[in-house]
Amino acid sequence: MKTKKSISVTIFTIATVFSFLYLIFAAKPLAKEYHYTPEWVLNLSSPVTDNISPSEEKTFFNLGQTAGYFTETGKIALFVTFPSKVTISEDLYATYGTNTTNVELFNKRGELVGQIKPEGYPFVSENRVYTFLPGGASFVKCNESGRIEWSCENTIPITAFYSNKNYTTIGYADGNIKVLNNGDGRTEIDFTPAGSDLEAIYGVSLSSDGEYLACISGLEKQRFIITKKDKNQSKIIYHEYLPTELRRRSLIQFSNNNECIYYNYEGGLGIYNLKSKSNVKFDIKDRIVSIKENDSLIYVLGKTDSTYTVYIIEKTNSLQGKFSFESENAFIQTMGEALYIGKDNTISKIKVTKE
Repeated sequence: MKTKKSISVTIFTIATVFSFLYLIFAAKPLAKEYHYTPEWVLNLSSPVTDNISPSEEKTFFNLGQTAGYFTETGKIALFVTFPSKVTISEDLYATYGTNTTNVELFNKRGELVGQIKPEGYPFVSENRVYTFLPGGASFVKCNESGRIEWSCENTIPITAFYSNKNYTTIGYADGNIKVLNNGDGRTEIDFTPAGSDLEAIYGVSLSSDGEYLACISGLEKQRFIITKKDKNQSKIIYHEYLPTELRRRSLIQFSNNNECIYYNYEGGLGIYNLKSKSNVKFDIKDRIVSIKENDSLIYVLGKTDSTYTVYIIEKTNSLQGKFSFESENAFIQTMGEALYIGKDNTISKIKVTKE
C-alpha cells in the first residue's frame, strides 16, 4: 500500500510540476489590437476661425464648395467658400471659375501672394504652381507668386501627372512618359514603356529622389511597371500584366519612406515592396480616391456612387478593418498617429492606439 501511495504522490507531484511549467512557458500575452477613439468633430456649417500659432501643425481640406486649413486640435485656421472650383495644397490655394485668367493665388494664411496670368486650369502641389493650358496637352510651371518659370508643350493629351519637390512627371495618351527637372524644366527622362496593344498612361508616380518610377500603362495587356533610373534612361525592373483593365485614371503613390508603391487597378489595390520584391494585393472594388499613411497603418479611401469606404491596412500587409458611410464629398488625412475624416460638412478626428 505504501508503494502504491508513494507512486500516486509522485505522479501527482510530477503532474503538478508539468502543469506549472506549462502555464509559465505556454502562456502567451494577448495580442495587441488597434483602438479607434473619436476625439472631436468640426461642424463646417457654422465655422469659427481661430488665431493659430505658426508652430501648430495644420493641414488642408476640400469638401464640396468649402476649403481651408485645420489643426490637429480641432481649430479652423482658414475657411473659404467658392462658387466653382478650388485647387489647394499644404502651402497654397486658388479658387477659379469659368474665367481662368489672372487667377489669384493665396498662401495658407489667406494672404494674396500672386496672380496666375496664363489662361488655363491652375493646380497647386505643396509650394509648386502649374497651369494646364487649353487643349489638355501643354502646361506651364509658375513660381509661388504666379510668374511663369518654364513651359512644357505637346500636341498629345496629358493623361497622367505627378509632381514632387524636384521633378514633374507627365504621362501622355500615346504611352510616352517624361520626367522634367523642376528647376529649369529640362527633360531628365523620356521613354515609352510599350508592351500593350493600345498605348496610354493611366497613372504615374515618382520616388522622392527620382530613382524609381511607377506607372499603369496601356490597354489590352495593361501593365503595372516599375523602372529604375540609369543615367538618363529608365530601366524596367518589374512589370506585371494586370488581371483586369482600368479605363480611367489610376492612383499610384510611393510610401513616405519610398520602400513601397501603392497602385489601384480595376478591382483591387496592389502594394509592391521594393526591398523584399514582394507584391501583395487586396480586393477593393471601389475606385480608390486617396491613400494616407502614418508609421504603422495605411488608410485607403474608396468610393462607389455615394458610398465611401475607409480600408485600414497594417504595414505588415494585413487588412485590419473597414467602415463605410454615405456622403456627397469626403476626404481622409493623417497627422501623427491620428486619422481625420471629412464628410460633407464635418471633419472628425479619430485617435488611433494599439493596446
